[in-house]
Amino acid sequence: MTTEQASPSEELVLEALKEVHDPEIGINIVDLGLIYDTAIDDGGVVTVTMTLTTPMCPLNEYIDAAVKSALQEVPGVTDSHVNLVWTPPWGPDKMSEDARLELGFW
Repeated sequence: MTTEQASPSEELVLEALKEVHDPEIGINIVDLGLIYDTAIDDGGVVTVTMTLTTPMCPLNEYIDAAVKSALQEVPGVTDSHVNLVWTPPWGPDKMSEDARLELGFW
């Protein structure tokens, strides 16, 4: 007997991604506004479209690996891909209110 596992919800995916912190800033990548989109197919494959605070970010590979690792913990995720984009460019306006307050942006 086979049991078909339901695809994960976007809410669970975003909660998992909140566990990934930008090590230089110390705030999670969701509240920083680095996540532009999440797509989940019927097979449980998650594609995260995201950016970094700067194209010259030395932690690109670290953050990519951390995203994939966090998503492995979400029930129903069978695989994940990170689509790194630079348009639109990231800016402090993309941060959550909590992140702006924590960093001293008014």
